[in-house]
Amino acid sequence: MTTLHTVPQTARTDTPFVPSFAVIPGSQVKEVLQGREKTVVEVVEATYRLHGAGRTVNPPSSFLRFPDRPTSRIIALPASLGGEGRVDGLKWISSFPANVVSGIPRASAVLILNDPGTGYPFACVESSIISAARTAASAASAADRLSRGRPRPVRLGFVGAGLIARYIHTYLEGTGWSFDAIGVHDLSPDSASGFRTYLEQSGAVGRVTVHRSAEELIRLSDLIVFATVADRPHITEPSWFRHNPLVLHVSLRDLAPQVLLSATNVVDDIDHCLRAATSPHLTERLTGNRDFLLGTLDDVMAGRVTVPADRPAVFSPFGLGVLDLAVGSYVYDEVARSGELQVIDHFFHELSRHG
Repeated sequence: MTTLHTVPQTARTDTPFVPSFAVIPGSQVKEVLQGREKTVVEVVEATYRLHGAGRTVNPPSSFLRFPDRPTSRIIALPASLGGEGRVDGLKWISSFPANVVSGIPRASAVLILNDPGTGYPFACVESSIISAARTAASAASAADRLSRGRPRPVRLGFVGAGLIARYIHTYLEGTGWSFDAIGVHDLSPDSASGFRTYLEQSGAVGRVTVHRSAEELIRLSDLIVFATVADRPHITEPSWFRHNPLVLHVSLRDLAPQVLLSATNVVDDIDHCLRAATSPHLTERLTGNRDFLLGTLDDVMAGRVTVPADRPAVFSPFGLGVLDLAVGSYVYDEVARSGELQVIDHFFHELSRHG
């Protein structure tokens, strides 16, 4: 394995050639993304615009499930991103909730970037950080876009206190948000306590409170983040949302259909979000239609729809593979520009068709 000390030729070119193959570990990913929350949000919003304009390919995700491990899964998200930085690829992300008991993260992931000219992969990137960052950037973008036209939220509440919650808090603060109060609720007291300690040590402005119930947190928050591992709705009472909060429904399966039917609903992609027993999918099954949806985040950004202030506003993002590609491609370019791209020598061996 060699470390390049000059910026390598980009793999994305119209001239066919076999690209070098690089491995980008999590330490380099973190170094690139840390402190660049506004830039990553810009990358994510640009990708939503490309997706809305039909300049992406984003097939349905494929779920690998296990009869002997029903709570675990590995998901494949293939995608192709158009525009100036064309790239194809695949995110392969696992979710093993039992990991948490052993003290390691629930999710792990890699991202493969493919050259659109030859199809050859040119990088393998540690992607748990990329996945968390693009999820948090999407949430921060939605918080900004959906709160325009209503009083800006000042009381933030987290239902679920894991890594994704931490990243969303980082991206909210990194894009200019501040709060008078932050609430935390988690079924695990240790997780709630640990997240509270993180918030206090990070210098978060505002009082931090651990709430005993989700109801108490919801009623006292005007920006609510759901970042749980729930596999079915557990929030069923629309009256908890009568104060018309903004809800970032990142974990997708927390809210019962009756809650969504009382709210204004925005998703990242309609067809993707209304599948796999998500809360919006269950709502479609119940009603037989999609009339409860206002539109997509791209629709909101483009001004094609307006989010009313007199109802709860819920953003439910399924998580698009093109977002991982865009953020992963940004990381690749930044590492290459730094001259620290770690290339695997002779990764592709059979390079002659006739030997």
